[in-house]
Amino acid sequence: MSEPQPIYLPSPDRVERSRMTAFRRLVESRHGVALPTYDDLWQWSVAHLPEFWAAVWDFFGIAGDYDQVLADEAMPGARWFTGAQVNFGGWILDQGDPDEVAVVSVDESGEAREWTRAQLTTEALGLATTLRRNGIGEGDVVAGYLPNVGEAIVAFLATATVGATWTSVGQDYAPGAAVDRFGQLEPVALVCADGYTWNGTAHDRVAASEELRAALPFVRLGVMVRRSGRDSSPAGAPTAPVAAAGWMSYDDAVAGPDPAVRPVPLAFDAPLWVLFSSGTTGLPKGLVHGHGGVLVEALKTAGLHEDLQPGDRYFWFTSPSWVMWNTQLHALAVGASVVCYDGSPTHPSPDRLWQIVADHGVTLFGVSPGFLQASEGAGLDPAREHDLSRLRAMGSTGAPLPAHSFAWVRDHVGDLPLWSLSGGTDVASAFVSGAPLVPVWPGEISTRCLGVAVAAWDDEGRPLVGEVGELVVTRPMPSMPLRLWGDDDGSRYQDSYLATYPGVWRQGDWITVTERGSVVIHGRSDATLNRNGVRMGSADIYAAVERHPAVVEALVVGCELPDGGYWMPLFVHLADGQELTDELVAELREEIRRAASPRHVPDEVIAVEGVPHTRTGKKLEVPVKRLLQGAALEKVAQAQAVDRPELLRTYVGLGRGAPPTAQGE
Repeated sequence: MSEPQPIYLPSPDRVERSRMTAFRRLVESRHGVALPTYDDLWQWSVAHLPEFWAAVWDFFGIAGDYDQVLADEAMPGARWFTGAQVNFGGWILDQGDPDEVAVVSVDESGEAREWTRAQLTTEALGLATTLRRNGIGEGDVVAGYLPNVGEAIVAFLATATVGATWTSVGQDYAPGAAVDRFGQLEPVALVCADGYTWNGTAHDRVAASEELRAALPFVRLGVMVRRSGRDSSPAGAPTAPVAAAGWMSYDDAVAGPDPAVRPVPLAFDAPLWVLFSSGTTGLPKGLVHGHGGVLVEALKTAGLHEDLQPGDRYFWFTSPSWVMWNTQLHALAVGASVVCYDGSPTHPSPDRLWQIVADHGVTLFGVSPGFLQASEGAGLDPAREHDLSRLRAMGSTGAPLPAHSFAWVRDHVGDLPLWSLSGGTDVASAFVSGAPLVPVWPGEISTRCLGVAVAAWDDEGRPLVGEVGELVVTRPMPSMPLRLWGDDDGSRYQDSYLATYPGVWRQGDWITVTERGSVVIHGRSDATLNRNGVRMGSADIYAAVERHPAVVEALVVGCELPDGGYWMPLFVHLADGQELTDELVAELREEIRRAASPRHVPDEVIAVEGVPHTRTGKKLEVPVKRLLQGAALEKVAQAQAVDRPELLRTYVGLGRGAPPTAQGE
């Protein structure tokens, strides 16, 4: 088999000017080693974890002393930088020139609001003052029910400043889905917006915010961001008051910062935020990450792998429900500025995001594979149609990126690196990514990240090269969760990540590590739904569908297709006498949209004889997914472990080749 050819090669000048080269030289000088290639640097970083992370600490100038870099290497329970005091919010507020723009918040109309570093600091400390005056600080949780706007970043920074813990979801989530997440945490403050716009339609969220607040009995402070009723809102937008009764307006909440309110020094492992898993098998898991772990991972990822620095501008199309929203904060942490966008990526035209890249001088632009394929399918030629002269790199995550997308970017965007990456909400960082020292090969992820001991393992725990295996991490990362919320004995953490290979992190992805050290992601090895880069849980869909009187039970899976697409069918077992009519399909779709979000609506609805389970009653989502992707029946499940083995046979062939024509479509 011939060696694949790179589609992008970094120039010697770009390699020389990169932060990663400067970091490599620091390591070589300090430790008396020669690390001429990226693979040499990676091998050293995972073999010498304490020395590597100490070098990151010093390279980026984190102030303060610590006792030990890594006092205990156990997973879970690794203890990093013992004795250190940090504050991730405070670190961000200390970066950059006060007069430089830090955040640009763009809406669907194209109107943009800018915050300089000084303005960002003033508003964050103003809201921190309001939190303090309401008795909110360490040990408390602040929740955000917000679109992707600059005010959401301010709210996070204020929360981190006072030592409280942040959590958020986007406003496309129904109140019930938000309560499933926030209700576990018992937040004492809630920051909402009165509306958002999507695809030219204004959505009033005052009533939804009121419903959410009423379901969270511990909330004692509500702050409302005014988004609706502005001059830039579409015709017909709601004209709600600045804040409904009982809410403090955002403008009032950020006014008048108290000079005495400053970022609180916190232990390295103090909780920073709670991110939520997709909720595949029940209520979403709350993943607690610490200030220090997020800080050092942010500096490594944004500063070394993405080579961001002051003067750069970072734009990743995302939502506050997704971990990629948090990566905007990584960019701020290394002195870059960020662009947030509240709106549809294709309104009023398919090139909307490319126009934002041009208008705001974006230097690193991140999207999902689905967006790149949509741009290609729409016949866009962004380099010809827009001024992309400042764009120097692209990123993509959320699903495997097909080889043809790399070629399309080269031909229609420019000779720049398209860094596919894969990580997770679980670690708020990447396991595998690109690097400024390394070529890009189409269909592959260029590198295993520095300090991340990634391997592909077979079922027996043997490392594989050139073969498909489970993605594992054999040594700890600073940003691995401190704990799962409410998991007092640690059993859920253990079962989620460390049970398959005791003491070793298993992520749930099929990967191949190539001889070159690059990585190919083949898709999920578990049942997590992952549509357009947003991970979702089947539980939210089941909750909506299975309460319909015509439905006995449902099963949903997501399948990565050979052409890079993603197919998410919903299988329904109907009650006696029911048929899957067009009307019933429409009702089910609408109920899912209302109860969960538009992203949860399946591509197809298909009637089946029944839903197979394990003997203990768990739906067999992964075996059905594997059948749809063409696996042999005898390879996906043992008959004695299935309650009705004959049901699995009804799914055989449904997903072979092109997806089937759905009933009721």
